[in-house]
Amino acid sequence: MDKNTLWSLRLGYSAKQAKTIEKIGLKKFLEQSFATKVDFKIPEFLDDSPKSFQELKEIRKTLIAANPEAKKEMQKKEIQTSAAMKAWWIDKMVDSAFPLREKMTCFWHNHYVSTFQKVKVNYWIFQHNQILRENAFGNFKTLTKKIIQSNAMVRYLDNVDNRKDKLNENLSRELLELFTLGIGNYTEQDIKNGAKGLAGLGIGEESAIYRKVFEDNESFVYFGQKGNFKVDEMIDIIFEQPNIPYLITRKILKWFIYDNPKEELVRYYGDYFKKVDFEIKPLLTKIFTEEFTKNNAGFKIKNPLEYSLQLMDELNVANPNAKLIAFFIKEQGMDLFNQPNVKGWDGGNSWLTSQIFLQRNNTADLLCNGKNISRAKKENENMMMKQKPNKELNVKLNWDKEGNNKEIIAELKNRLLFQTDEADQQDFEKILKYDFDSKTEGSENAVMRLFNFMVKTPEFQLI
Repeated sequence: MDKNTLWSLRLGYSAKQAKTIEKIGLKKFLEQSFATKVDFKIPEFLDDSPKSFQELKEIRKTLIAANPEAKKEMQKKEIQTSAAMKAWWIDKMVDSAFPLREKMTCFWHNHYVSTFQKVKVNYWIFQHNQILRENAFGNFKTLTKKIIQSNAMVRYLDNVDNRKDKLNENLSRELLELFTLGIGNYTEQDIKNGAKGLAGLGIGEESAIYRKVFEDNESFVYFGQKGNFKVDEMIDIIFEQPNIPYLITRKILKWFIYDNPKEELVRYYGDYFKKVDFEIKPLLTKIFTEEFTKNNAGFKIKNPLEYSLQLMDELNVANPNAKLIAFFIKEQGMDLFNQPNVKGWDGGNSWLTSQIFLQRNNTADLLCNGKNISRAKKENENMMMKQKPNKELNVKLNWDKEGNNKEIIAELKNRLLFQTDEADQQDFEKILKYDFDSKTEGSENAVMRLFNFMVKTPEFQLI
């Protein structure tokens, strides 16, 4: 595979940026990616959703008084708003000339998990997502402070139930185990004491606030330091611990390049991350520019977003239906805003079970035959009709109309597959034979058959 294509896929979702990387170089491409602006406008689909704690309380009162049908209708409306938010985000991924910010937002989304299913307030989930987007390339410690004090997070990890004399340890535990240090780098006492420092941190208007009546203001020991610490001070102490950089550098390497990164790489980049005071931009620059020089294609299984958006781009699908893409990736185990648990999507081999591979192949057949992604479940039949999943799509492959069979095979291999062998080549030449003539009727169909065959190979699933 062409290196610029590989890194376009890694830093985005398709080969769309390959020519830009080739033209301006990786370092300048990264600089322009970091410089992308964040749109702070609240989308229209949130117009009727509660945006303040007071509005939420009013809606709760209405729900208590409402009849079952009215309750069901209000819940249905919020579910539809959540679906619109998934499509809104996928459109951002597709439309961005420099999609690294959205890819990094998705990384943080799977690191600081907070789901609509549990939180149930779309605006808080939107705020959470915007914090991740705004701070995607900022400072890890600053981002941690902001996200732990988001309404979505205190609701998702039950800190609304954490109060003096009735402590809830969920947020305290995940702050250490999943968000910063990782298992083995703290004690159970740190978790118990941390819950004291977080007691009373609950829902506020724009972000979480402490409620004095529920606070625990007694001194406690946290990682060997004694005091009456609150959330910002606790996070400052966490970031003084020696193993703080390695959990996140391991996860970044896994998200972009290696499903199983070597420990020496994790330590090497982690040490640098600490040296630059947990600034994300220089860390990403170092990782990407140094890994770019290596022969490291094929060490990561594409997640469902990477798979589906690359396929759509290769087939030149104009204005892809984001709601159907959201449905497809949910079926593949990557439901945006609704990870299965606080650990997030596992990634790696979980993206390529036999069932998922079959779904991918069926989807490739549909798209290559000009059909939209299918929504086959009975409960989605009404939505299917609205989305018209089987309507004809105008699909078109780009390929060299002057090339012979071997040149066209080489062109597609270079775009799609990280490696091939002689047996693969023979299979390709059975589809596109030695006497192939691009001027004859049916030549487009023959190249499409070759493309369809290639995207069903195990090699296409890797990046």
